[in-house]
Amino acid sequence: MISKEEVKHIAKLARLGLTPKEIEKMQKDLSLVLDYFNLLKDIDVSRVEPTSHSISRLGSFLREDKAIKRSPKEVQKLIEAAPEKEGRYIRVKEIL
Repeated sequence: MISKEEVKHIAKLARLGLTPKEIEKMQKDLSLVLDYFNLLKDIDVSRVEPTSHSISRLGSFLREDKAIKRSPKEVQKLIEAAPEKEGRYIRVKEIL
């Protein structure tokens, strides 16, 4: 089982303030997690092909980003409907 000192050290690294009761609970919980990892060490994965993603064989779920030609009348209608605009452009909030 993981020691209380190790739990306190991990809590300090994570900047968590734990009560003595929480430390005791975390000691048990972290020990269970580590025990599970020890079980995983015993599994034979020699015949499993390495992957970079668990669902890579399914292909991409994203559509191709293509520009759609619109008539000047449609474009003007969209620009007029925007709450803020500058010339032929729609003004939006910064995101970065």
